[in-house]
Amino acid sequence: MADSKILKEKLASCDYDARLKEVYLSDKAVADQKERLAVIIDEYVKLFGDNENIELFSAPGRTEVGGNHTDHNHGKVLAASVDLDTVAAAAKRDDSVIVEKSFNFDALEVDISDLNIHTEEFGKSSGLIRGMCAGFVEYGYKIGGFNAASMSRVLSGSGLSSSAAYEVLIGTILNHLYNDGKVSAVDIAKIAQFAENKYFGKPCGLMDQMASSVGSFITIDFKDPSEPIIKKVNFDFASCGHALCIIDTGGDHADLTDDYAAVRGEMEQAAEVFGKNVLRDVDETEFMRNISLVREKVNDRAVLRAMHFYAENKRAEAEVKALESGDFDAFKELVTESGRSSYMYNQNVFTTKDVAHQGVSLALAMCEYLLKGKGAWRVHGGGFAGTVQAFVPVDMLDDFCEKIEEVFSKGSCHVLSIRPFGGIKLL
Repeated sequence: MADSKILKEKLASCDYDARLKEVYLSDKAVADQKERLAVIIDEYVKLFGDNENIELFSAPGRTEVGGNHTDHNHGKVLAASVDLDTVAAAAKRDDSVIVEKSFNFDALEVDISDLNIHTEEFGKSSGLIRGMCAGFVEYGYKIGGFNAASMSRVLSGSGLSSSAAYEVLIGTILNHLYNDGKVSAVDIAKIAQFAENKYFGKPCGLMDQMASSVGSFITIDFKDPSEPIIKKVNFDFASCGHALCIIDTGGDHADLTDDYAAVRGEMEQAAEVFGKNVLRDVDETEFMRNISLVREKVNDRAVLRAMHFYAENKRAEAEVKALESGDFDAFKELVTESGRSSYMYNQNVFTTKDVAHQGVSLALAMCEYLLKGKGAWRVHGGGFAGTVQAFVPVDMLDDFCEKIEEVFSKGSCHVLSIRPFGGIKLL
């Protein structure tokens, strides 16, 4: 804890450089973050006045690496935190009010003496703040008021989950200001899911929150969603000679709710043929013996999506083994197989409502043309519109981004790194 002057003096010197490099990975990123954190400190002082107890917090965005559309049917996923994050300067208040001001947004004021669900807050950040506090209380943790000024670089609509980063940020602040940092990253993620489901009105899974909160590569097995098995994957991405690129194809996510719902719905309808609720509980061999029955009871696309589920579940496991054994070439092959399966079987690369616009399909085709035999590529996140993920050899990176941006737009190819930390107190 320190006042703004001391914090900024230490940032300007080299006192915090080693810590910042642990989090942001490069000397260039450290210089950038020092400037950024100085700005957020100044913003805090402008909004709330100086305070000798200001602390700095960070929560990262996340990328899904393996397990496309498997979590909702109790499958396995591989995800990772990225170096685009949401940061905040925060300090305690002596009342039960949380005031949070994000750059370019109006300030939020939430009285957390009232932890009831407010339906008028569905879809609003105020609902997430109230929900995080309610979750902390339900889990037996302490809460209290605070002031916070925040700034996010997690790209909205990119599939990097800006909402999960925001939830984890609020949870991380509560953890350190009122619980001495004793709340586990797993509990913060579960509370974040609770907040998004109950207080934000969005029935999300747990992958986004867990990847943001725990950090680095993680694998999650959702066989029992109430007690998911979470494991950190030991792999040093910085040493593999590749960059992670997220390509924003500029697609419109509006009016895709039915498309997303149909993926889950058809998988569950296929499971119901066997008297089960989800595909994870249906033996793959039994399913394959009864494809004609599923065709009759549901439809052909449900069969194909189920086949994707079974293969993708095994691929997520194989990707973990490849990373842990240091076999990045095998990992890249599996990533590309995942993308191919999403295209051919899960069919979540474009919407049949608008077949003339296929930005994700085009980005995948460009990736294959540029990276075949060298990198890897797949649809990123829910699909149908939005983003593509690519692992690009560093020596090809500039040329790759240039050619991608010629097709889409300047700035559409975002170069990221896998961050080794989840939600943290920075300094």
